[in-house]
Amino acid sequence: MMIPSLFLQQKIFKVLLKWENSMAQNKVTKYDLVEAVYQNITERCEKRLVQVILEELLEQLKDSLKEGSTIELRGFGTFEPRLRKGRSKARNPKTGEQLSVAPHYVAAFRSGQELKKALWELPVESDD
Repeated sequence: MMIPSLFLQQKIFKVLLKWENSMAQNKVTKYDLVEAVYQNITERCEKRLVQVILEELLEQLKDSLKEGSTIELRGFGTFEPRLRKGRSKARNPKTGEQLSVAPHYVAAFRSGQELKKALWELPVESDD
């Protein structure tokens, strides 16, 4: 697989961080991210390249978490594996069956200062 230049990778990452959801929906898919990055980068490239870079970024994040590493993306946030305690008595909410759950890791995310600030300034919709 061809690896894009470091400059292009950084450019795409910056667009991802600055990207604002202009769509009327609340869910953003991987396809939406690829489209947004492709539309916002000034240095034209193939849309397929943007998709490959995004998928590779996500794969690297997943692999790092599987190795137990913490991933810090300044201004955006931190991903880390977090140990959840096991339980001897748990209940399957669908069936009501009693079972035990072993200790296991989950992916946790803590937002960075810039992301916190951006979300703080979002307009609040009232339920009135």
